[in-house]
Amino acid sequence: MKKIIVLLALFTSLYAHSQEMQEGFTYLETGKYKQAEGFFKNVLKEYPTNKTARLCYGRAVGLNGKSRLAVNLFTNLLKDYPTDFEVKLNYAESLLWNKQYEEAESYYQKLILENNQSFPALLGFANTLSNLKKFEKALLYVDKALEVLPGNNNALVSKKYMRLGLANDKVNTQNYLAAEEILKENFIDFKKDKETLLNLANLYLISNQTDKAKETYKILGEKPENKFTSLNGIALAYHLDANDKEALKISEQTVQLLNKNTDSLSTKQTKERYIQALIWNKKYKLAKNEIDQLISENKNPENWILSLRATLNIYKSDFKKSIADYNLILKKDSASFDGNLGKANALKATGFYKSAYQSAENTLTFYKNQKDAANFIKQLDASFTPVLESKVSYSFDNGDNEATAYDVKTEIPFSTKFKILGNYNYRTTSNPVTDLKAITNNFTLGASYQILNNVTVKGNFGVTSLESETNNYKQLLTDIFLQMKPFKLQNLELGYKRDIQNFNAALLDEQIVQNNLILNYSVSTNFNLGWFTQYYYTFQSDDNARNLLFTSLYYNILKKPSMKAGINYQNLSFKNQVPTVYFSPSKFNAVEVFVNLIKDETAAKNKEWFYGITAATGLQYIENDDGQSTYRVDAKFGYKFSERALINLYGLQSNIASAVATAGSTGFTYTEFGFRFKWLILSKPFYKK
Repeated sequence: MKKIIVLLALFTSLYAHSQEMQEGFTYLETGKYKQAEGFFKNVLKEYPTNKTARLCYGRAVGLNGKSRLAVNLFTNLLKDYPTDFEVKLNYAESLLWNKQYEEAESYYQKLILENNQSFPALLGFANTLSNLKKFEKALLYVDKALEVLPGNNNALVSKKYMRLGLANDKVNTQNYLAAEEILKENFIDFKKDKETLLNLANLYLISNQTDKAKETYKILGEKPENKFTSLNGIALAYHLDANDKEALKISEQTVQLLNKNTDSLSTKQTKERYIQALIWNKKYKLAKNEIDQLISENKNPENWILSLRATLNIYKSDFKKSIADYNLILKKDSASFDGNLGKANALKATGFYKSAYQSAENTLTFYKNQKDAANFIKQLDASFTPVLESKVSYSFDNGDNEATAYDVKTEIPFSTKFKILGNYNYRTTSNPVTDLKAITNNFTLGASYQILNNVTVKGNFGVTSLESETNNYKQLLTDIFLQMKPFKLQNLELGYKRDIQNFNAALLDEQIVQNNLILNYSVSTNFNLGWFTQYYYTFQSDDNARNLLFTSLYYNILKKPSMKAGINYQNLSFKNQVPTVYFSPSKFNAVEVFVNLIKDETAAKNKEWFYGITAATGLQYIENDDGQSTYRVDAKFGYKFSERALINLYGLQSNIASAVATAGSTGFTYTEFGFRFKWLILSKPFYKK
């Protein structure tokens, strides 16, 4: 905050020598504090008791950065002149220079009681309160100072910074409307003030008012000296508006404006934004070339360059390299925002959740109530908070089979590594043509444990109970899976699952136990292609065996909302053919193309809708028959009430024969719809209670 210079009555003594000290007064008034210090030091050698010279020397010393010495000088002056109000004012201001804000606050209060019309006392008290972050009270006293001296520029400048501080407090508590109103008050005295416009634009970015942010940056850019700040800000606003192509276009234009006369700060910020825009648009090779060029030009790269390289590796899923760079940043600057929160994100992505918490909390230590860090911790908390999920569904097919099901499951994490799993399912199936009915009750209890940061084991054990007119039995249910991330951008899951063939009442009566060996493998790329493969080998209690292979190659078209399209292939075969009992071809092949559009529930904000739709069509070949056309439609639509609760409706229909387990397959159509409710039972994880 700009320091005030109290106007002194410098001619209190030694009038005959006032002209000799005029040179020193000029040094003080023009900010040449080093020269002023030397000048008055020499005066005091000849006139060591002169009050004016002592006052001026004390001010010169303090304003020249020697605040501790200034406090001592004015303390001695105060002993000699205990009732002199001017000496008291200078002593109070020296406390401000030395950042002794609490002492200054109490001392200024005494001065105001002594003279409540003293402009220096009122303004000094206001500035003290501002340094103590007591902005609302500071504004009251700066207004009192302006009543004494209306239009005083020092007071108006102080008031501007007090508003900036108060607005920042409002932003930190997410009171964006109040912050906006406070900032706009600055334009009364300082029209189109740069610092106020920057704070206003930042407010709009934080509160996702990107159009307002763009307009504010445009106003800022009306002055030629602000053109780089303006364009770089507009590019960022387009990125936050999910328009990365436009962000890159603007950044490319901005970087072309750089020349040898551009100041170093604008050059740095423009290059930084350009490289960020390349990363946002997945132009990783170009971004790497630009970063490598910067590193080659800087033997000891600055933190902003290391942060760019770390960000690039985050996007490429090279998290180990990213963490290494963030550690270098923090070694240079432990308070670095990018270093602390960036490292938190990289640690979370690699499964080091406790360390991720620590890095995010470090961020909040240096940046109190910072929104991104607070949201990061909130999202991490949600991942480890006990959750209850229930689903009700109704399904039917053109074979007159009907089913109604109620399913409830829960996950109760006790740490970032260990959680208890529970599931209960109640299902009724019936067929009015065959007059068969059955009721099943399934209950499983299990646990999940993170063995290593990239390896988790999960298992469930339980029982299924059947009740029908012709049969009653219980069977063991179990599944155990090993989930791994063997390499970057890859996920591998190996498992075993024992269950009962329960598609309809007739199959439930057969009491066919299925033992499934399962492999799931997925790989992503940095160029939008993805591949998922699933393989089941099933051996059954009726001495039959099944091979099922599903593989999908897809391309990510959009990020927000997520949109992808691709091709699926499916192969199914049974060792034995028992068509009168269930669909069991010796060979089955299907190929389909699909498109998928999703606004995921995890990306949805509070009181916001989310959705997903998948449409597919293709051909299926059963045994040696001619190809049959297929279709599949799957859709959901939901609403997120809060961070803790959401609901969605869903529906699906398919005529793909491999989805059935019923006798016959020609012209089969299956339909299901229902609703789901998800609720975080507690507000925080158990380990934070």
